[in-house]
Amino acid sequence: MGSVDNAMLKVDESVTGLFGQWNAYTSLLVTVFVGLLTYLITTRSDPDTHPLLLARQAQGSRVRNEGESPVYRAYSAPHGMPLNSGLNVRDPGAARWGRGRDGDLRDIWRQAVNGVQEEGPSKGARGRILTILGTENVTEHSLDAITRQINLIGQHILDQGGNRVAIYLPNSVEYIATLFACSFYNLTAILLPFDQPDDAVISMLRRSAADTVVTVPGSFPFDNVIKSYPSLRQLVWVVDEGSKHLDWNEVPQGMGGSVNVSTWQDIVNEQPADAGKDLPPLGGQKEPRDVTIFTQTKPGQMEEMVRFTAANLVAGVAGQLAAIPSAQRMSPSDLFLAADALSNTYTLVLTLAALYSNASVAFNSVAGKATDLSVATRGVAPTILIATPTQLLNTHREASGLLSSFFARQLHWLRTRSLTQNGVMPTSSLLSRYKDNIRPSIGTTPGKLRLIFTFERVGSDFPPLSSAILSDLRVYTGARVIYALTAPKVAGAVAQTGFYDYRVFKDSRSHFGAPLTSTEVVLRDMNEHKTTDSESRGEIIVRGPAVAGNEAALGVIGVIREDNTLAYA
Repeated sequence: MGSVDNAMLKVDESVTGLFGQWNAYTSLLVTVFVGLLTYLITTRSDPDTHPLLLARQAQGSRVRNEGESPVYRAYSAPHGMPLNSGLNVRDPGAARWGRGRDGDLRDIWRQAVNGVQEEGPSKGARGRILTILGTENVTEHSLDAITRQINLIGQHILDQGGNRVAIYLPNSVEYIATLFACSFYNLTAILLPFDQPDDAVISMLRRSAADTVVTVPGSFPFDNVIKSYPSLRQLVWVVDEGSKHLDWNEVPQGMGGSVNVSTWQDIVNEQPADAGKDLPPLGGQKEPRDVTIFTQTKPGQMEEMVRFTAANLVAGVAGQLAAIPSAQRMSPSDLFLAADALSNTYTLVLTLAALYSNASVAFNSVAGKATDLSVATRGVAPTILIATPTQLLNTHREASGLLSSFFARQLHWLRTRSLTQNGVMPTSSLLSRYKDNIRPSIGTTPGKLRLIFTFERVGSDFPPLSSAILSDLRVYTGARVIYALTAPKVAGAVAQTGFYDYRVFKDSRSHFGAPLTSTEVVLRDMNEHKTTDSESRGEIIVRGPAVAGNEAALGVIGVIREDNTLAYA
C-alpha cells in the first residue's frame, strides 16, 4: 500500500505542478497543437490513385528486336491481346454477351441523338450543342435540327455530283454537320486549316483533288480559286444572319460559270419541313470513306496531308474514352469546349468523344486564334476544355502575377503540397475560397472547370510545359490537366499523362505519360541514340489502329523513363 500511496502522491504533485505553471503561453501552445492535430485528421485523404500505378505506368514486351526497344503498351492493353480498335457498338437486338462493332462516325452521331443507353438515372439524357457568338450571345441548336441539316446537305452535295468535300470553316455546328454528312452519304471529307493564305488554300485543294468546298464568305479566296483551280465544281456558302439578304448564288461573269454555288441556309430552308428528319438506316450502308486532314505544324510551313480511315478515327476516340477513369468520364452533366481548331486531329477526336459520351459541346469561331482563354470561353461555363500550350502559359503567367500577398503564396504552397506529396486534388474549403478571388477567368463560372486537355505537337514550335507549370495550372484552375504527345499521322494522341498523375520533377518539359489503349510505342536506334540494357532510347515509332497506315515514325528522339512514361530525350 505504501508504494501505491507514494505513486499517487507523485502523480498528484506532478499535476499540481503542471497546472500551477500554466499561463497564457501554455494555453496558446496547446491550442495550436490541438488545432494542427485536428486539421491533419480532418483533412487527411487517401491518394486519388495508388502510388505504385504511377511508379510503373506502361508495360514493355518481354523480348525486343535488334536495334529497337521493347514495345510499350498501356496496362489496360496487355501484350498478346489486340489494341483497342473501336467503340464496341451494340446494335438493337444483338446478343448482350457478344462483342460489339468497332463502329464509325455515323455511330457517334447516332449515340449523340439517342442519348445515354445504360440503365440509370441519366438514361435517355442527351447533351446540348451550343454556339458562342460574340461575348455573351450563346445559341442552342436542336439535335434533331442538326440531323436534318446533315441529311439535306449530304443529299444536296451528292445530287450535284460532289465526291470530295473540303471543309474550310471555323469551329461551328456547320463544320461538324458537314463531317457527319460526308460519313452518312459516302463522301470524302477534307479538313482544311482555317484562315490560311490564298496560295495555301489553292495548294491544299489541288493536292486533295477536292471538287466541293463548304466555307464562309470573306475568308475563302473565291476569285483566285476559280482562276487557279478549274476542278472546283460546287461551292456551299455558310452565311451569317446579317448577310442572308444578299444573293450568294450568282457567279460573276467570266469567273467560271460551271461552279454550282448555293448557300447552306437555302439548301436547308427550301426543303419541306419533314424532309431529312430521319438518319439513313443501319443496314446496307457502305463503309464510310477516308477523312483527309491537313496538319500545319508551323505557320507558313507546307501542310502535311494525311488520310485517316474511319477505323483510325474511331480507334482514336476509343483510346480517349478508355483513358479517363470510369468515375470521371464525360457525361451529360459536362460541357465540352475546344479552344483549338477542329482541323487538329487531337481536338477533333476529343470533340467526337464528347459527342459519343452525350456531353454538351460548345463551338466558338475564335477557337485556335484567341490566345486568351477568357476570350475563348466567354458566355459558357465549360467543365472540360482543350487548350493549346500557348493559351495555358498565358493563363499561368496571369495567375502567377496575382500571387502577391504572403497569405496567397502560402495557400498556393499548401495546395501544391496536397497535390504532389499526398496525391490528392485540393477540395473547396474556407481557406480555398480566398484563392477563388485570384482564380483565372475561364468561363462564366470559375471553379466549375474539372478537366483540361493540352498537347505537344511533334515538330511544332509550341512552348514546352514543365511538370511544375502543369502542377501550378491544376492549383490555379482547380482542374486536372492532361498533357499529350500528338503527331500528324495519329488520330488522337500517341501518349498522354495519367488522369491522376500530379507529380513534379526538375524538368523543362513534362513527360507524356503512357501510350493509349489504341497505340503502342517502340524506340528505334538512330545515330548515337541506342537502346541498351539499362535504357530505352531512340526515334519514336508509334503503331496501332489509331495510326494512319498502322505505323508512323515521328522523327524525334524519345526516351522511356524509369516509371515507363514517354518523354523527349
